Amino acid sequence: MPIDKRTVLFIVGPTAIGKTALALKLAREIGAEIISCDSMQVYKGMDILSQSPKPSETKKVRYHLVRSLSPAKEYSAGSFRKRAASLIDDIIGRKNIPIIVGGTGLYVKGLVDGLFPAPKADLKLRKEMYDYASRYGNRRLHKKLEKIDSSSASTIHPNNVRRVVRALEICHSTGRTMTELKRGTKGIADKYRIKIFGLTAPREEVYSNINARVERMFASGVVNEVKKLSGKGLSKTAKAVLGFKEILGFLKNEYSLDEAKELMKRNTRRFAKRQLTWFRADKRIRWINLSSLRATKKAEAILKEIASSFDPSTGSGSVLSLPKDDKSSGRSPERSRGASSALRASSIRRGA
Repeated sequence: MPIDKRTVLFIVGPTAIGKTALALKLAREIGAEIISCDSMQVYKGMDILSQSPKPSETKKVRYHLVRSLSPAKEYSAGSFRKRAASLIDDIIGRKNIPIIVGGTGLYVKGLVDGLFPAPKADLKLRKEMYDYASRYGNRRLHKKLEKIDSSSASTIHPNNVRRVVRALEICHSTGRTMTELKRGTKGIADKYRIKIFGLTAPREEVYSNINARVERMFASGVVNEVKKLSGKGLSKTAKAVLGFKEILGFLKNEYSLDEAKELMKRNTRRFAKRQLTWFRADKRIRWINLSSLRATKKAEAILKEIASSFDPSTGSGSVLSLPKDDKSSGRSPERSRGASSALRASSIRRGA
C-alpha cells in the first residue's frame, strides 16, 4: 500500500536541540527535500548567528530557504508562507517528500493553518499602546486584549507586547477579533496531510547545548560577522537575530566579551523556553525525547515514529517506509537497506 504522496513532515523544537542535523540525516534516508522554517537562516551573511546548515550539507540534500535573502530585506510569516507553500507544491508535484524544519512557531502555524489578511499598521495607535504598557505594565495591556479577544489572549504571553499590541490593533482597525479572522483562513492542512514531530530533551540538557553552541559561535568568529553586518543597513527582522544586539553592545564598549557571551547564553535560553511554550500548545505535535537516544539512533527513532503515525490500525493511513529499491530517488539498494528494520519490513513504496 503506497504512502499518501500528499504528506508534509515537520520537525520542530527549541533552538540547539539538533533539528538541522537530524533533518539532514532523515532527508538522506528517505530521499526528501528540506524547507527551512527559520526566520533568520533565510538571510545571507549570517551563517554563524543563524546557525544555518553548511554549504557542504546543503549540496547533499536539497535545502530550501537558506542564504537566499539580503539581510536588508524584511521577512515575515506571510512571505515565508507564500514561498514555502509554493515549494511544497513543487516538491510533491515531483513525487518527493517535503520536510519542514525549524523553530519559528508562528511560521509553522501560518503555513499549516493559514494567515488572514492583516490590516496595515496604525502607527499612532501602536505608539499609544506601547506607551500604555510602559506606564501601566504589560499585564494591564494584556487585560485589555482578554476583554475583547480572550482566545487570542490565552495564546499570547503578557510580556510579548508586540503580539498583544498587534492583536488589539487588528481589532481596532477591522472591527473583528483576530480569532474571528483566523476562522476564515486556510493553510496547507486543508490540502495536504500534515505530520508534526517535536524534538525535546530535559531542560538542563537543552540549556547545556545552548551554552556550548554560543561558545562555538564565538570561536568560529561571530564577533567579526556582527562587525560586518553592523556596517550594513539591516532590516528590522534581521536585527532581531539572537546575538547581534548582545555582541553589538560589546563592540560599543558597553561591556566585556565575557559579559556579551553570558547575555547571549541567557537570552538564547529564554528564547528556547518561549519556543517550547509555543509548540506545547499545539496538540498535533508528536513529541520525541532525544535524551535517551544515542546520536546514531535519533534518525531511526524519528523514522519509527513516522511509521507508527501512519499505522493503518489507527485509521490514519499507510506506513511511511523506505523503498527497497527506489531508482527514482537516485539511492542504491544498499543505502535503503541501511534504514530501520521496522520500516524496511513494511515494503511500502512512495505513492505514484
